[in-house]
Amino acid sequence: MKEFLQLLRNKQLLVILVITPMVQLLAYGLALSPEVKHLRLGVIDYAASPVSRDLVAALTSNQVFDLEDSGQNERELSLKVRDGKLDTGLVIGPDFTRNLKQGKRANVQVLLDAVDANTAGIAASYIIQTFSNFTSEHAQTEIGADFIDLDSTFLYNPGLIPAWFFVPGVIGMVLNIAGILVSSATLLREKETGTLEQLLMTPVSSAEILIAKIIPLLVVLFTNIGVSLTISMSIFQLPFRGDPAALFFISLLYIFVVMSIGIALATISSNQRQAMLISFFITMPVITLSGALAPLESMPAFFRNLSLLNPLRYYIVCLKGVLLKGVGLDVLWPDVLVLFVFAAVLLSLSASRFRKQMA
Repeated sequence: MKEFLQLLRNKQLLVILVITPMVQLLAYGLALSPEVKHLRLGVIDYAASPVSRDLVAALTSNQVFDLEDSGQNERELSLKVRDGKLDTGLVIGPDFTRNLKQGKRANVQVLLDAVDANTAGIAASYIIQTFSNFTSEHAQTEIGADFIDLDSTFLYNPGLIPAWFFVPGVIGMVLNIAGILVSSATLLREKETGTLEQLLMTPVSSAEILIAKIIPLLVVLFTNIGVSLTISMSIFQLPFRGDPAALFFISLLYIFVVMSIGIALATISSNQRQAMLISFFITMPVITLSGALAPLESMPAFFRNLSLLNPLRYYIVCLKGVLLKGVGLDVLWPDVLVLFVFAAVLLSLSASRFRKQMA
């Protein structure tokens, strides 16, 4: 009861546990997106035919490109790209329409401002895809456009909603930050106020003190997960296709992991400010190498292998599996087993260090 009352009186911790996940979920879910839209496009169309105008219309139909003033020739167009007035330039040759109808190579020049390499790469991919679809509709070749009948189906996220990729990662990220900060702060607050010495004068053991601190933190961090899921499902329409009991068990394991890190931080720090500074050196690499904000497949091999030592990686895999795929422990058991090992080892080490400090 003392620990529950102390948590409720600590307004800073309540802000970290309630307000912080709301702000971070909304900020990351709404702001972070792999989609690129409203790039400034300049076009020099020497063909000036209905077909070439259809090509430009295909590029601008999905708001990826906005048509801007491009000048009178290629030189003016390239200068606008160089000066940052345009993101992409397109030059359509005079023989474009005739070559396309005859099944010949129809050359089109594309200029991309690659100062932002990520944006330029996505824009180039979109242009290639648009050109491919366009030529298959208009070109008259011996093979024809129906030579390959491709039917693609997107599973688990048919609308390709970017938030469905980011939000589960943000839930794990918020739990990671809040769990470490709150668990370390509750112990260090006792140190700073001198009440920890008073507790040691009572008949309770160091193990009982630790258990009494862990139980309220479990309740509070599960509340954190509940708030995060409520926001995700109501605002981002994130589905919940799996078993809530499986998510409860997996989250319990990861809460033990983050609490263990927080307890270990409290034993090596002299105050809350020091623990917070040290936590940044832990949380940032953990988040970066977890796949929360960027796919692990895009990382170099060294960092992909290093991420195998990151417990947040396995928690996010489990979150996505339960929420998006609807799978259970029968499928996720390898990741759950790794989480269990992390929880058992880290909790044992942090509890041992805590007991030694109490002694």
